[in-house]
Amino acid sequence: MDDQTRIMHALGGVGLGVQGGVQGGMQGVQVAMHGHEGADGDARKQDIGDILHQIMAITDQSLDEAQAKKHGLNCHRMKPALFSVLCEIKEKTGLSIRGAQEEDPPDPQLMRLDNMLLAEGVSGPEKGGGSAAAAAAAAAAAGGASDNSIEHSDYRAKLSQIRQIYHTELEKYEQACNEFTTHVMNLLREQSRTRPISPKEIERMVGIIHRKFSSIQMQLKQSTCEAVMILRSRFLDARRKRRNFSKQATEILNEYFYSHLSNPYPSEEAKEELAKKCSITVSQGVGSTITVSQVSNWFGNKRIRYKKNIGKFQEEANLYAAKTAVTAAHAAAVQNSQASSPSTPNSGFQMKDEEFQLDSAESKNSLLTNMFTGGYPTACYQSDSRIQ
Repeated sequence: MDDQTRIMHALGGVGLGVQGGVQGGMQGVQVAMHGHEGADGDARKQDIGDILHQIMAITDQSLDEAQAKKHGLNCHRMKPALFSVLCEIKEKTGLSIRGAQEEDPPDPQLMRLDNMLLAEGVSGPEKGGGSAAAAAAAAAAAGGASDNSIEHSDYRAKLSQIRQIYHTELEKYEQACNEFTTHVMNLLREQSRTRPISPKEIERMVGIIHRKFSSIQMQLKQSTCEAVMILRSRFLDARRKRRNFSKQATEILNEYFYSHLSNPYPSEEAKEELAKKCSITVSQGVGSTITVSQVSNWFGNKRIRYKKNIGKFQEEANLYAAKTAVTAAHAAAVQNSQASSPSTPNSGFQMKDEEFQLDSAESKNSLLTNMFTGGYPTACYQSDSRIQ
């Protein structure tokens, strides 16, 4: 019995009953627990108290003390017997929970987030995914407007920034998860030298850790998806709702812009007048109206595009200048003809506006040439109102 007590104290309070050696592990424990009475029973109670006291004092031990205890346990001659007993206990208690831990199916919400991030070009390898998604959405939204490149580049820059933040945070998450998983695996492998731990149990513990960390991953992906949706609503969805002006409305706005090129900032009254003219033109086409805010936005975008590429728009400016000159000359000619016509009804001659209308076969260039070279026919009457 003295040998049994000495073994129990050396193992840190783990009592093993020894009767003619260790026989069958659990059988020895039962003999030790139930084979003696009297003073031996009091000694067992004292041993259990010592065991509980040592267990409660583990957290107060220093690292050196813990290492010394572990080394003493590993070198003890009764360690194989202890390990055998623990294996039998685990075999009996583990039958009820065997197979209870099944592999969980993948989270459908996490799969939806992954699919969205992949479709938007945020996750996965960057092989033009984000740019391609932005280009496809922009092409479908605006249909080749001249300011597409500016808005498209802004969209790609914002999407690239979101992608960079996402991958940085995902890398931090994966690093923290891997570090914690490695620490737990090393701890379990170290404990497997004293108590039975199978590789499958280690894998199960790793799965539990990953499920705990998946909530952080889901929060990160959900925040990234929300940022992408906000970006789409600002740069793409708004452009889908926007309708381009009709050709006639664009002509009206361009005429005003190039006729006031020195100061292309229309007043509020001018904007309202232009909006009315454009609304009349558009209502004849698709039945929609143009607001003053849309006119202001058009002039703002037009000024930006004109400043960025003056050479490209110079030709357009010349065309509208020539058109304005033709219109002004035509109006002046009509006004002069009406002012020079005789006031008496029996004068025998009256000028009509139709005589100054541009014939469909006559070009604008020929009209300009006639006006500035004197080739256009003048009124055929003298100051005394007698017909020549």
